[in-house]
Amino acid sequence: MSTLAWITLASVAGGVLSVALAAVFALSARASWIPSLVSFAIGALLGAAFLEILPSAFEGAKDFHTLAATLLAGILGFFVLEKLVLWRHCHVEDCEAHDPHEHGSNPGHDHGHDHGRSGMLILVGDSFHNFVDGVLIAAAFMQSTQLGIVTSAAVIAHEIPQEMGDFVILLHSGYSKVRALVMNLASGLAMVVGAMLGYFALHAMQEWITTMLAIAAASMIYVAVADLIPGLHKRPEIKSTIHQVILIGLGVAAIWVVGKWTHGS
Repeated sequence: MSTLAWITLASVAGGVLSVALAAVFALSARASWIPSLVSFAIGALLGAAFLEILPSAFEGAKDFHTLAATLLAGILGFFVLEKLVLWRHCHVEDCEAHDPHEHGSNPGHDHGHDHGRSGMLILVGDSFHNFVDGVLIAAAFMQSTQLGIVTSAAVIAHEIPQEMGDFVILLHSGYSKVRALVMNLASGLAMVVGAMLGYFALHAMQEWITTMLAIAAASMIYVAVADLIPGLHKRPEIKSTIHQVILIGLGVAAIWVVGKWTHGS
């Protein structure tokens, strides 16, 4: 397949199919799966950032110090964006609206609502988030197909538990199940838009690809460390901790296996 075809396929899988799958999970009352999915996503994000994206970025960099500074600036930038509520990640561990125990076993039932305020915030934040992810997927595929596949796998691993939580927030905000799914799918399409714009923009600015890879790594590191890991600390029991560590390790291992497979293909 061509690079553009890979980018299109990956962005549709990350932005649209993950939303549909997340909605199926959320409506089937599998809330107990979300913490496990979050732990796995942490491993996938960190594995992709440190085992694949950063090594590729440094291999193509002319100045290691500048690239390292870009990574640092990216992490700080995502912190500022989240503070400004332009980048909004709200997960099952961190958000009351995401806690299925607060609303019964089925997240689609018995929701009080906030007249759409938190739902609209989620849609705006997710659309921006998905757009940026699309650009980063494009940059990864333009570096190599192997790196693009690994990056996409990490994005999808993160998107599914995130979108499950976001779907519940939309229900909490008073959206019907159908409208919540449609709105979430619309925000997911922003990833496809970002991927297409990223592909054509980076074609004209090839020298920006390594910079975008550093920003991609910064995004994954920030999401894993700042947004996802704190929620795991709410279950400090030894049994839960062992379970979390194993799943994080499996997430890293999955990225390593995907990387090895794509390197050999």
